Amino acid sequence: MIIFGPLLVGFFCWLLFTLAVFALPFFVGLTIGIWAFHTGVGVFGGIAAGLMAGGVTIGIGQLALAFVPWTWLRLLIILLYVAPATVAGYSATHGIAQMAMSSPAWQTVFAVVGAVAVSLTALVRFTGMAVDEPARQRVARG
Repeated sequence: MIIFGPLLVGFFCWLLFTLAVFALPFFVGLTIGIWAFHTGVGVFGGIAAGLMAGGVTIGIGQLALAFVPWTWLRLLIILLYVAPATVAGYSATHGIAQMAMSSPAWQTVFAVVGAVAVSLTALVRFTGMAVDEPARQRVARG
């Protein structure tokens, strides 16, 4: 049993880094899915509406990064998608740190380090998903 504890914590840390880029689409999908369920479409209708809303949110972000020519607006779009991942990374790392240590100061230190790591991971993954055509065209034209 002592072997499964660190493996389980490692799995959840990997899962956190993998899914951090989808924090905003997950939140939008969950909100729309719950709203749809409460309007009376049922469980499957709520799940379908939530999945559709999450997918549309990812698609809008990718299209916006692909077609917006201004760097400052691209940075704002990236910030819009990375900020929820940072909050999720802080909260998740703080929860893990609370289970591992009793000092509130060290819990906060580890939570901040985890938030920075998750936000950098989300930044790299989100910017890697979009095609960077406008920037390539500006460089090619010189």
